[in-house]
Amino acid sequence: MFKAFNYLFVTCFGIGSFRFAPGTITSLLTTVFLYSLFHIINLSNSAILIILLIVFSYSFYAVSEYIKYNENKDPKEVVIDEFIGQAIPIYLYEIAHGSAKESHEAALFYLYIFILFRYFDIKKPFPVSFFDKKFKNSFGVVMDDVVAGLYVVLTLIIFMIIKSKFF
Repeated sequence: MFKAFNYLFVTCFGIGSFRFAPGTITSLLTTVFLYSLFHIINLSNSAILIILLIVFSYSFYAVSEYIKYNENKDPKEVVIDEFIGQAIPIYLYEIAHGSAKESHEAALFYLYIFILFRYFDIKKPFPVSFFDKKFKNSFGVVMDDVVAGLYVVLTLIIFMIIKSKFF
């Protein structure tokens, strides 16, 4: 039973087993899920943070257990890292902008965040590539997506600064 739970966790309830683009599908569903929590259910930032911290913390153990006897230390079906990496910029966007935004504005930023995250996750610029290549364990699996998510945050900050200065 515990092994089955871990499988469901690391594959985001089986999404990782999809043949076509499981990481992209997971990122997209994460975006929709978080939009629902923030803008439809109106769950508090604190409650969402607790959920994300639990997922983040448990993911290291779950991925480690899943890949323990696997020759491939970053199997494509493990997509919990995409959930985490996609969630970081969305959560930071939400707490940085509070409730002073319209839902359609948030949806547009969520789209930007989704596209940027997929770009950085696929292209793996340094140091994303460093974590991906150097650490062949659960730390590397999770942290390359965390860094890709932080690249999204940095990119959005730069765009916002440029927008405020020149437009």
